[in-house]
Amino acid sequence: MKCMYCGCAESKVIDSRPTDDAIRRRRECLNCGKRFTTYEKVEAGQLYIIKKDGRRELFNREKLKKGIVKACEKRAVSMDKIDAIIDDIEKQLSSSVEQEVKSQEVGEIIMRKLKELDEVAYVRFASVYRHFKDINSFYIELSKLMQEGKEA
Repeated sequence: MKCMYCGCAESKVIDSRPTDDAIRRRRECLNCGKRFTTYEKVEAGQLYIIKKDGRRELFNREKLKKGIVKACEKRAVSMDKIDAIIDDIEKQLSSSVEQEVKSQEVGEIIMRKLKELDEVAYVRFASVYRHFKDINSFYIELSKLMQEGKEA
C-alpha cells in the first residue's frame, strides 16, 4: 500500500476494524511516519442479468435504484428505505451461487419488496414491469392487492 504523502510502498497496520462491507485499516508509513486509512473490500464475482431477449448485461445498481425511485416518486418513502431495499436485493442476488440471474427473477424480487414497503409504488412498478396494456390490467392487479389486504 503506497503512502499518500511520500509514495513509499512500506507501511505497517496499526489497527484493523470490520465495517459493514469492508475492513478499515489504519496504517503508518515506515518512511515518513505519517498515518492514513485504507479500506479493503472483498471483490465478489460479477453478476450478469439475462434479459428477456437473451442478452446478458452486467448488474447495475444505479439502474435498479432508478427504477425503484421512479416507482416511489411522490410517496412517503425515504431514500434510506430505498437504499436498504437495494442493498437487500443486491445481497440476495450476489449470495446465490449463480453468476447469471434472469431479469424476471430480479423484477419479482423488486415487486415483493415494494409490496411490503408501499402498495402504490408496487402497482406503479408492476404496471411497467408487467406491461399493463389497459385499465383492466390495473383493475385485476388492484383486486388481487385488495383481496390480500382483507386476508391479512
